[in-house]
Amino acid sequence: MSLKYADFWPATPQQLYRELERLAQDGLIEARVVQQERRPNKRLFTLTETGRLELSAFAAEPPRRPAALRDEFLIKIQAMDGADPEATRALIEERMSWARGKLARYERVRKRLLDGRTEEHYLAEAERIGPYLTLMGGIAFETDTIRWCERALAILNRRAPLS
Repeated sequence: MSLKYADFWPATPQQLYRELERLAQDGLIEARVVQQERRPNKRLFTLTETGRLELSAFAAEPPRRPAALRDEFLIKIQAMDGADPEATRALIEERMSWARGKLARYERVRKRLLDGRTEEHYLAEAERIGPYLTLMGGIAFETDTIRWCERALAILNRRAPLS
């Protein structure tokens, strides 16, 4: 498992390794050591048959609760009235820059996954499309964030032009 799921489920390496240990103890994955030269040995994990069945059952269940957005940035924007407009603009510009960076990373992943194919061709013929579908969600989220930031900055500039 890698940190490639950080676009929708951030976790520290320590959290991931604890979870991998638990999955191995439960018999859902197996680990094997890969010897490496000039680098520490690494462990590769694979699903067991029981793990595949559990994963299939998990994927078919509806989520326990809908996603909830908890974003300190949005609380700051909510409380912006009476605050320094330049500081608010800076917060929004920083968020927009961050979203553009993530979008650029997602587009690089997308290009690598498509490997010269059209999206339609990839989705029709790829062995696994789950990673691509979640990538599409990440791309949409960051694109919408950029669009919102641009609109928010335009509104702020109309209300209180830069001095």
